[in-house]
Amino acid sequence: MPTLKSRRMSNAGAGLAADGMPSFAFAFDIDGVLLRSSQPIPGAPEALEYLHDNNIPFILLTNGGGKHESARVAELSKKLGVPLTEENFVQSHTPFKQLVEGSDTVDALEDKTILVTGGDGDKCRRVAEQYGFKNVVTPGDILMAYPSIWPFNQIFSDYYQNNTRPLPKPVDFRNPDKSLKIDAVFVFNDPRDWALDSQIILDLLLSKDGVLGTYSDKNGDSSLPNNGWLQDGQPMLFFSNPDLFWATDHHLPRLGQGGFQASLQGVWDATTKGAALSKTIIGKPHAATYKYAENVLQKHRADLLGGVDRMKRDVTKLDRVFMVGDNPESDIRGANEYESTDGTEWTSVLVKTGVFREGTEPAYKPDVIVKDVFDAVKWALKQEGWKRHID
Repeated sequence: MPTLKSRRMSNAGAGLAADGMPSFAFAFDIDGVLLRSSQPIPGAPEALEYLHDNNIPFILLTNGGGKHESARVAELSKKLGVPLTEENFVQSHTPFKQLVEGSDTVDALEDKTILVTGGDGDKCRRVAEQYGFKNVVTPGDILMAYPSIWPFNQIFSDYYQNNTRPLPKPVDFRNPDKSLKIDAVFVFNDPRDWALDSQIILDLLLSKDGVLGTYSDKNGDSSLPNNGWLQDGQPMLFFSNPDLFWATDHHLPRLGQGGFQASLQGVWDATTKGAALSKTIIGKPHAATYKYAENVLQKHRADLLGGVDRMKRDVTKLDRVFMVGDNPESDIRGANEYESTDGTEWTSVLVKTGVFREGTEPAYKPDVIVKDVFDAVKWALKQEGWKRHID
């Protein structure tokens, strides 16, 4: 990867293109960068306000989620005092929208039955439905219909009772053709009930054709690839982010969705004696999420800069994106490793207000370490030769 110095030399004075438009943009993480425990970090509102007032494009790129984008941007606009829209906001599960109509590797899931787990109550179910998925089931739905699926069901029964719906089909492993079949499993957000979610996901990974309550007779067959595990039409497994830790109001980082993934992987390994677990993980630092985010940013930038004078015009190439984050293993690693097919260069900026602990060596080295997001914006503007003062 080229050093920041060499990149700056190749784009000297690139802060403004020939037509006066900014040739750079920003991508900000949220938790630990703009907010901490839902409260603005000092300097964050002022930094975003400056960018907004000067028509410098930016997006929020977070591994958080659990709510629909429209609800999240409404909350953030109020907290940060800057108008935000879905057009410049990408959260962990936003790219799942693409799978409603399918992709190069996944058939359309719009009319399939999917299991969605994570988040508060059934909020993630409702997000999935707003994306366009028509048949969404949660672990709570299954538990309330079949309490015996988890022997400790009474612990969370009151919680689930208020957030569940009848299943579209019964769970009847004796009649698989008439039983509930799950075509894909989505971990949309951090699971609240790791035990139940792990049990049901494991059941589906061991099933025949994703029919809950069945057990594939191919499991453990050494004559088959992967010793027969995941060789019998089991559902695809998707995770929305890999973060092991995230910043909360506690003085030490707390386990995130990555912790649940590690736990489920451990159970899978113990069950199958180390068979490969096929799964798709998006979110930072994965390239698919950075590619999706860059596409969103390019479109937002074109809409913003092309319409500044109320006349649509061609927007010059985006030379650089400054990724401002607090997590070396997601924000920084992702920006460092991502290679844009459009030639846009990503610069990593690490702040000290979140997961990263000052005095430690970051696992992935950023281009620069600064105090907070306000200093991050000041530093980036200086690199780009931006003349308008920010204070």
